[in-house]
Amino acid sequence: MGDVFTIRRRGLMFVLSSPSGAGKTTISREILARDDNIVMSVSTTTRPKRPGEVAGVDYKFTDETEFKLMVNRGEMLEYAEVFGNYYGTPKEPVMAALEAGQDVMFDIDWQGTQQIKESVRDDLVSVFILPPSMAELESRLRTRAQDSDEVVASRMSRAPDEMSHFPEYDYIVVNRDVEESVARVMAILTAERLRRDRQVGLGDFVKGLREGP
Repeated sequence: MGDVFTIRRRGLMFVLSSPSGAGKTTISREILARDDNIVMSVSTTTRPKRPGEVAGVDYKFTDETEFKLMVNRGEMLEYAEVFGNYYGTPKEPVMAALEAGQDVMFDIDWQGTQQIKESVRDDLVSVFILPPSMAELESRLRTRAQDSDEVVASRMSRAPDEMSHFPEYDYIVVNRDVEESVARVMAILTAERLRRDRQVGLGDFVKGLREGP
């Protein structure tokens, strides 16, 4: 005999934050490649589209007037101004995914995480990725060869302040080895999916078990 009651799961918002170079992007890409039930949140931005970027995949592009209207209408989960451009997370597609039982990953900083926490704390799971040392962090920034010496120095100068916000996160992973870190983040995701308060219909399921046969 099959289950009389179906247990559904509400999705969760899975935030990964770290100082630049700590490995957050690599870890998030691995998780997205290995797990079909989590998708990356697509941010909206006012900055121009860069060569190779695909609208609606990398970012949703809009102008400043429309962006501010979205903020005023309460349509953003979080937003920030960075170097004269606005970035934000539209609320509607995220909420729809959660209701459908799908998890959504966010690549945002501590400020964006705080904004989400203020409005939808029960749906949020936050993980902060730390480097094993400052020397290793600088080495990774230089090895990837994406930034000038000035940009690397700027990222390194910001790192201590960014890392000081680690107590605001649910979990901390020190990224000494990428494969090990991916496994740990996947374990966090698995455990959070099994939390009792995310199991929709669990009460009715247990009631059915008790009533038998």
